[in-house]
Amino acid sequence: MDIIKSLQWRYATKKFDASEKLNADQINTLKEAFNLTATSFGLQPIKLIVIENKELRETLVPHAYDQRQIADASHLLILCIQKNISVEDVENYFHLVKNIRNTPDEILNPFKAYLIDTVSKNTKEELQQAAKSQAYIALGNLLTVCATLQIDSCPMEGFMPEKFDEVLELEKLNLQSVLLLPVGKRAEDDYMASLKKVRKPIENMVIEL
Repeated sequence: MDIIKSLQWRYATKKFDASEKLNADQINTLKEAFNLTATSFGLQPIKLIVIENKELRETLVPHAYDQRQIADASHLLILCIQKNISVEDVENYFHLVKNIRNTPDEILNPFKAYLIDTVSKNTKEELQQAAKSQAYIALGNLLTVCATLQIDSCPMEGFMPEKFDEVLELEKLNLQSVLLLPVGKRAEDDYMASLKKVRKPIENMVIEL
């Protein structure tokens, strides 16, 4: 299946088949795809929580306005951002760069100084907003990967992040949830599966100069 056909196949799944489970290879591919997502400066101020435990997911359903995808999907992916982003995170990133690429300090230090200055000057709220933008990039990447693998998914903003954070004790991990992505297999009776995509004509969406 080519990429356009895969994207045409994809839709925001409203009803999952609760009896269907993704295998370990599929989940590992999604985890790898998340980790390979482009982020600003390569800092990766985001994390992915993967929940298979159905009982735990059931407790989260009320905090997602009773949307059953949370519990009926094979797995629930939660995209999170760091609550606090610090100079230490920049230091750790450049330590990783040096270990992997063996880049000389004279090349790394100017960029490192720039990022330290940038992080130091921005407020906590500004850094969190920037991190949220990175989470949306990761979500888009995961949606495309799901489509190419014939994994059904449903991107969700409609939930109560503070309640999810409380149930999952994300404060202890310096994280806050920002986006949800249930993944699995569509139910045969999901009425949305057979509906035609509604999109504006491409000439109204793309400007060529």
